[in-house]
Amino acid sequence: MLNLVAVDLGASSGRMMVGQYDGRALTLTEHERFSTLPVTSGRWLHTNIQFIFERMLKGLVRSATHVGVVSAVGIDSWAVDFGLIDRFGSLIDHPRHYRDERHAQAMKAVVERIGIHRLFQETGIQILPFNTLFQLYGIQMEEPNVFDRAATLLLLPDLLNYMLTGEMRAEWTNATTTQMIRVQTRSWMNDLLQELGLPTTILPTIAQPGSVLSRLAPMQRGMHENLCDAKVVHVASHDTASAVAAVPDHADPYLYISSGTWSLVGTVVQRPITTPLAEHYNFSNEGGIGNYRFLKNVMGLWLIQEIQREVQAGGQVADIHTLLQLAERARPFPFVLDPDDPLLLHPASMVRTIHEICVQTGQRPPAELGELVRGVLESLAFKYRTVLLELQEVTGCTFSRVHIVGGGSQNQLLSQFAANATGCPVITGPVEASALGNVMLQLVALGECKSVSEAREVVLRSVATALYVPQSAEVWQEKYSAFQQVVRRQAASRKAI
Repeated sequence: MLNLVAVDLGASSGRMMVGQYDGRALTLTEHERFSTLPVTSGRWLHTNIQFIFERMLKGLVRSATHVGVVSAVGIDSWAVDFGLIDRFGSLIDHPRHYRDERHAQAMKAVVERIGIHRLFQETGIQILPFNTLFQLYGIQMEEPNVFDRAATLLLLPDLLNYMLTGEMRAEWTNATTTQMIRVQTRSWMNDLLQELGLPTTILPTIAQPGSVLSRLAPMQRGMHENLCDAKVVHVASHDTASAVAAVPDHADPYLYISSGTWSLVGTVVQRPITTPLAEHYNFSNEGGIGNYRFLKNVMGLWLIQEIQREVQAGGQVADIHTLLQLAERARPFPFVLDPDDPLLLHPASMVRTIHEICVQTGQRPPAELGELVRGVLESLAFKYRTVLLELQEVTGCTFSRVHIVGGGSQNQLLSQFAANATGCPVITGPVEASALGNVMLQLVALGECKSVSEAREVVLRSVATALYVPQSAEVWQEKYSAFQQVVRRQAASRKAI
């Protein structure tokens, strides 16, 4: 039995899963779970990287104790966030968190200097305020002296790999999310960084997923005898790339939704698409495993998570099972909204902000908790339909099925709403898609599978899925028209501010 540890860091929580491979199929077991929510330190929102690393080490020891010899470790996480290492090998500061609102100021400044068209044509990446390029420029605007000390930039999985091994690399799939990789040459855009006054010497060598980085450093190997020979592997370190790798489907084309705090909605293409239409719809060409993930970042279950947190803080029972039961019993379509409204990214009160959006768009605010949750879920499903239609227009493909993977695939109500809204059968699972994709690439790196295709066959033999078929097509079509009108009103309201 081969024991492979997947460190899977989502934007809300991290988990450590042990994948046990018997030569035919994989079983996954969770051995550690912890919060990855940001903390406020000084003026910035930060990721508590030291806490995450300590919990990783605890999870490694626990895994080695329970399953025996660990052959490999792979790390995936959310994209764009990074740490800066000084010339002595020390982390300069906690990594800034993508949810910090001030990144938008830096994006505006870069767009004014470079232009949206050039940024998209050269990088193929969706223009979002928290992209690494804009975060770096924000440092340049506010604390330029930091770059006098910085020697290397490491995205979060690469930073944790460095803390485990002492080796510094930039894994390909995550590097493509930075908006600093030239899509045509697959290399760092040194000229763009120089034009913005940013250092280029901090950019590390790019490594491909499915390759071995190094053994654990001596201190980590010494934590447990079963870690002595463990290798650290470059998996698809962007969690969405790992999740897409584990989608249980071979036949193109299909739509995937990697559903968690965010919803990453897209399809797989062999070559990047940087047409005017792709730019207009703000799609992203993110590196995959021998392909590109042509996708759009859409707000996901963050809205529900924030509602849940707020309601619980008020003393109400608000576990997810209760919330979904209330939503199922609530009246259909109590309201709709654009889940991607910037007001919803980091509001002081999610409940109050949704009420205010309803008032601004001429809708009655939800009268009860069930209506609040149901309206959000129906709006997410409508957003999936919007992206599907945009994807079909840009790619010329017709999607006959939708795969939902990740933690959100457990949300049966949202899965049914997605089928209703898109008019496509929805196949859900695997839930731990990122961890499975992570372990898949470890099998390739160790030579246990000769190719990604062979590793995907292992996943197909290892997971169960569920099917949701579309219902009430006419009603959902009618309500989609209302959703589009509200989205336009929200956009007009933002411009008026």
